Amino acid sequence: MGKTVAVIGAGIAGPAAVLALVEAAGLTGGRAGDQAGLQVLWVAPPPEAGHDPVGETLAPAANPILARLGLSDAMAAAGHRVSHTTLSSWGGDQLLDRNAILHLEGPGLVLDRARFEADLRRHAEAVASRVFATRVSDAGAGDGAWHLTLEDGETLTADAVVDASGRGSVVARRAAERHRADQLVAAHAFLPHRDDSVEPTRAVLIEAVETGWWYAALRPDGMLSVAYFTDPDLLGETPTRDLAAWTALVAGTRHIGRWIEDAGFALDAPPSLSSAGTTWLVPPAGRVDGAPWMAAGDCAAAFDPLSSHGMTTALWAGARAGSVLSTALEGDDTALEAYARSVLDGVAGFLAQRRAMYAQERRFADAPFWRRRQSAN
Repeated sequence: MGKTVAVIGAGIAGPAAVLALVEAAGLTGGRAGDQAGLQVLWVAPPPEAGHDPVGETLAPAANPILARLGLSDAMAAAGHRVSHTTLSSWGGDQLLDRNAILHLEGPGLVLDRARFEADLRRHAEAVASRVFATRVSDAGAGDGAWHLTLEDGETLTADAVVDASGRGSVVARRAAERHRADQLVAAHAFLPHRDDSVEPTRAVLIEAVETGWWYAALRPDGMLSVAYFTDPDLLGETPTRDLAAWTALVAGTRHIGRWIEDAGFALDAPPSLSSAGTTWLVPPAGRVDGAPWMAAGDCAAAFDPLSSHGMTTALWAGARAGSVLSTALEGDDTALEAYARSVLDGVAGFLAQRRAMYAQERRFADAPFWRRRQSAN
């Protein structure tokens, strides 16, 4: 009798897991289950109207993963912008130029993020056995299988689960504990370009300030993505409700504000707010009542955006689903255990890297935001 794997979550890690599971089943085309006895059930709520996801910088390390998933041609044809240059004011007042052309994996990309996610979804929908455009409302394991209840009342049974449902961890929270390194939040906005006489700089800019740090990147559609990262007690609620307060925050920067003003971008609405802290699950994979599961993407580990590896990590984790669960379904947990170790080793390595990155900024060493991170475990 064939096996069934349920993948929960849209975004990036979910469709990557679907593609990897189908590839591991040895299919060369068609839907999962047509040839290899594998059923891949994908629970993927559709994007909301006006969906404009945050985060557009894709690191060069993602390129070989996309190639393994068979997405290189789609990426080349999608209109994403090659990103060679990052300008950084970190540890000093002047901007330093870090050129990414030296990466062996090729250049990074500034994505049309909505199109990127739509393309991933389209490729995964083409091969999944069934797609359920809804969410999981309840989950549990029994008799060696996972039992999922969907929001529309339908129930599914699966031999294994990939939880790519983000920080909510709809399935994994039943089997793991979430750890947190900080309370980082992001106030973010997309600024329209109002001055056609100015050609905006095609770069990514990072700027440290006393209460946190800023990020800006010119998107392929010509809008400027701007985000301010800080702690909730240092931000307060005012900037997300009051345009004047948001404008004052931008004006307090040395480089971000100048880019916005000189290039003719419009600060015409307060920002949105989202969580951006470093969190992770322990364990990130295992079995419940004999049924294997693995977390992927932000569900497994969500990193401080300073790393610029959030999307790459999501692709990596999703791409591991095929090899990890194909062996686990045969009763061999070697790959499942190795995956769990890799995720936790990656978290430990990132936490050490994070301390080192924040320690490079000494101008604000006594300020609460920086002191918290330079002394964090």
